[in-house]
Amino acid sequence: MGNSTSSGRYYPRRVIAACLFALCAMQASADVCAPDTVELRGAWGQASFNIDVVDTPATRAQGLMSVESMPGNVGMLFVYEAPSTVAFWMKNTLIPLDMIFADAGGTVQHVHSNAIPGDLTAIPGGDNILAVLEINGGLAETYGIGPGTQMRHPAFTAAPVWSCE
Repeated sequence: MGNSTSSGRYYPRRVIAACLFALCAMQASADVCAPDTVELRGAWGQASFNIDVVDTPATRAQGLMSVESMPGNVGMLFVYEAPSTVAFWMKNTLIPLDMIFADAGGTVQHVHSNAIPGDLTAIPGGDNILAVLEINGGLAETYGIGPGTQMRHPAFTAAPVWSCE
């Protein structure tokens, strides 16, 4: 027997199952390591953020300056050409931010919570940092994001701890 549709046609169950499987597979592959999404996971669970990637000196210098508000599921990922020692400041930044510093494999090395808007004090992230995720201040604590959390994004190509495959 088959399944009826509103038009009165009948489709074998295996055709419907195959179509549903194909749709689910397409959705899953579309969601894995999208360039505009970063995923994080740890003992606390998982979270994902829609992001803008800034990966040139000019775009990294601008960052989130002058942004007046940001939805809770949005962030910015700063990606460097090679792992290095990085430090940030909050010049012309209007909202408190959490800064999540990750190494080349995507392991979080340091989190700076609730950076103060406008503060010119350097915020060191550590050595061998490839990427920094900025999200709304307080969210890292809310989720439990800390050192050891794993980050997944196409920027982490050298032995990623959480592969895109």
